[in-house]
Amino acid sequence: MRRGLAIFLFINALIVTFLVHSVFTLLTLLIEDGSTDAIHSAEIPAPNSPLIDSLPQLIPKIIHQTYINESVPEHWREAQTSCIDLHEDYEYRLWTDAKSRELIATEYPWFLNTFDNYTHPIQRADAIRYFVLAHYGGIYIDLDDGCNRRLDPLLSYPSWVRKTAPTGISNDAMGAIPGHPFFLLVIESLRGYNRDWALPYITVMYSTGPLFLSVIWKKYMASGADVGDGMSGGRVRVLMQDEYNRHAWSFFSHHRGNSWHGKDARFIFWMGRNWMLLTAGGFLAAAVVGMGLWWIYGRVLLLGQRRGGKVPWRQMPSFWKRHNQKEYELLERHEV
Repeated sequence: MRRGLAIFLFINALIVTFLVHSVFTLLTLLIEDGSTDAIHSAEIPAPNSPLIDSLPQLIPKIIHQTYINESVPEHWREAQTSCIDLHEDYEYRLWTDAKSRELIATEYPWFLNTFDNYTHPIQRADAIRYFVLAHYGGIYIDLDDGCNRRLDPLLSYPSWVRKTAPTGISNDAMGAIPGHPFFLLVIESLRGYNRDWALPYITVMYSTGPLFLSVIWKKYMASGADVGDGMSGGRVRVLMQDEYNRHAWSFFSHHRGNSWHGKDARFIFWMGRNWMLLTAGGFLAAAVVGMGLWWIYGRVLLLGQRRGGKVPWRQMPSFWKRHNQKEYELLERHEV
C-alpha cells in the first residue's frame, strides 16, 4: 500500500506541475508591475518645453488608427480630431477593413488565412495594429483615446506600451520603430494563439487582445531581448497610468467607447471582483477532486487484489464505516 501511495502522490505531483507550467506566464503577470521599464515623469519634458527638441526621434511621425470604414462615428470624432490637430506634421493613417486586408495580403500572405477566418471582427482590429507598427512603425491610438498634448517625447523610445489594471499591458496606445523585435515576435505569435476558448471575451483577449499582448511581453522579457534604448535597441518601455491619462500633463484623455463586450465579459469582471472567493472555492474543489481520485485509486487497487485471489470481496476494507442510517465516518487506510 505504501508503494501505491507513493505512486499516487507522484502522479498527482506531475499533474500539478504540468498545470502550473501551463499557466506560469499568466501567474507571473500577477506580480509584474512594469516598474523596471517604466517611463518616469521626470524624464518627460513638460508640454511645449524646449527640452523636447533635444530628445532623439526614433519612432517615425505616423499616427495609426483603425475603423470599419472612413466614416468614423460622431462620438469618436472629437478624440480623433484632437490627435490630428495637435500633430499636423505627422502622417495620419486610418486603417479600414479593406486597407487592413490589403496590407496583410500584400506584405504578410502567410497570415491572410488566419486574418480572414477570425471569428470576431475585433480580432482583426487587434491584429492589424501589431502589423502596422511592425511594418511602418509609428504610434497606434484607439479611437476612444484623445490626445491631451503632443506625443513627441514618446518618439524617443524604440518601443513603448502602456500599463493597465489590474495587471499586464494594453494595446490601445503603443508605439515602435519599424521592425522592432518585440512586435515582430507579436505578429509571429498570433497564429499559435488563435484558439476558441468558448467565451467570446476570453477568446478575444487571449488570441489578439491585451492578455495575449501581455503574455508575449512577459515571454519577450524572459528571453533577454528587452535591452537597449537606441535605434537598434530591443527594450520596450512602459507608459504608466499617471503619464497615460490621469493628469492635465498626461498624454491621452479617454472618451466614450463602443464596447464589444458581451454578457461573458460581465461574468469575467464579476470573477475579477470576487477573486478571493473563487480562489478559496478552487482550493476546495481541488481537495474534493483529490479525495475522489484517492478513493477511486483505492477501489481499483483492491479490485485488482480480489481478482488475484489475495483478498475476498467481503473482506475488503472500506473507506467508510457506517455508524447509523445517516452518519458515516471516513476511515484511515492502512496496508491491506
